[in-house]
Amino acid sequence: MEVKLEKRYPIDATPAQCWAVLRDVRAVAGCMPGASITEQVDATHYKGAVKLKVGPANAAFAGDIEVLALDEAAQRVQLLGKGSDKGGSTASMDLTATVEPGDTPGQCVLVGVAAVIVNGKFAQFGGRMMVQVSDMILSQFADNFRIAAAAVPAAAPAVSATAASGGMPAAAASSEPTAPSAGTRTAPVTTAPKATTELNALAIGWALVKSWFAGLFGKRA
Repeated sequence: MEVKLEKRYPIDATPAQCWAVLRDVRAVAGCMPGASITEQVDATHYKGAVKLKVGPANAAFAGDIEVLALDEAAQRVQLLGKGSDKGGSTASMDLTATVEPGDTPGQCVLVGVAAVIVNGKFAQFGGRMMVQVSDMILSQFADNFRIAAAAVPAAAPAVSATAASGGMPAAAASSEPTAPSAGTRTAPVTTAPKATTELNALAIGWALVKSWFAGLFGKRA
């Protein structure tokens, strides 16, 4: 069963702060409840694990994550994750995430487009339920991402050339070489945020119950 998702999450942080988190696979995994990176194979390949509970179904997926593309200029990353559990269930996700400027300074938008393929016991819930569950999981991820992005040190505001030189052009004020502007590239984040580390199984279970009742009455109608 395949589920396609397109999401936009407003973030109260600068694009540079958000990109510092998004470009770091370990930081992204730290934002996903139940997920962790267990090993870095090389610059673009990782091994990880995800613990998932949806209603009566439990699974611990172990798998691989590959960075398919990392575009610094466009602030876009594409990740491919594949995994399986001991019960024979398999899951994969092809995710493209982009940081876009927000409507006001100091804000941005995290945009995600994903194709999720699930086989095994989780596929029995059907596409409608899986979309609801995915929405709730991604909502928790977005909340953790906001915390991680806000924790990244913001770039110091640039000082205008004329103000710094007392009204003279910067070139005439000093012959010393100019240092690179702060924040042009923020160091990757490698520490997971102190946020929700487990999936909200109660909320997910309630979503499944509501979806089941909605489908039941819809069939009767």
